[in-house]
Amino acid sequence: MGTEISGGRGQLNLYELPEGCIANVLSLTSPRDACRLSLVASTFRSAAESDAVWGRFLPSDYHDILGRAVDSSQPLVFTSKKDLYFRLCDHPLIIDKGTKSFSLEKWSGKKCYMLAAKDLAIVWGDTPMYWRWTSQRESRFKEVAELINVCWLEICGKIATCLLSPDTTYAAYLVFKSLTGAYGFEYQPVEVSVRIKGGEGETQNVFLDPDGGQMHRYQIIPRRIGLFNRGFNMLRQQVTVPRDISNGQYPKQRGDGWMEIELGEYFNKGGDGEDGELEMSLMEVKGGGWKSGLVVEGIEIRPKEGK
Repeated sequence: MGTEISGGRGQLNLYELPEGCIANVLSLTSPRDACRLSLVASTFRSAAESDAVWGRFLPSDYHDILGRAVDSSQPLVFTSKKDLYFRLCDHPLIIDKGTKSFSLEKWSGKKCYMLAAKDLAIVWGDTPMYWRWTSQRESRFKEVAELINVCWLEICGKIATCLLSPDTTYAAYLVFKSLTGAYGFEYQPVEVSVRIKGGEGETQNVFLDPDGGQMHRYQIIPRRIGLFNRGFNMLRQQVTVPRDISNGQYPKQRGDGWMEIELGEYFNKGGDGEDGELEMSLMEVKGGGWKSGLVVEGIEIRPKEGK
């Protein structure tokens, strides 16, 4: 970056610009760019810390979102708008009576939500012999749904598109764990989809394999019988073959200890007349086998990486 601008009356040193002017310029960039430009000079660093900059990076309805926090009687304490911004990036805010969490994507400021298991429509979810509501220390929510035993698995979630950031491609993810002894998901795929309510959407197959992308296969190998015997018998040996998890068909480990599988994606155009309801679903009803050992935290909706 140059430090001087030529003009009809000479040259203007960028470092001599008023801090407010620099802050206004930085607010038109992105959180990532503002952090990078803060390293240019002390005047840029001071401007990059200002509320004028980070107030532009916060969503326009952030006051309303903060008011929907679970414990609104004790407001979130922050020293500046930059402090608030990074708190919302690193510590999801529980809102709407504990049924959702809200956070920001760190380098873009785009909105992210997670729908708690209690906010999802889970078939047989209120029947104790099929599902159990319990707590997990690692979960951001008070309760999670533990699958006891079902042959019909169906989970659906909905969110208004007006809550999402405009001009953004979002992806939805089922966030879950597999308990020791889980079964029924090793080889049977589940159908997932993301679509606008009343519209058409693409359905795809994914796996909720507890092995996280490992496939067991039996290999037949010959074995010689005896030291001087020329005969052979056949030995079945189990080998583990890595699956290709890059295609999104298998779960991935998250940094918070949970696993996730992508359900699909959606481009939120936003603007007037674009509001609708985004529906996300996961279903396995064709295999007929019993399934157990799945713990569902919720469905997360966040900007798609690289888009």
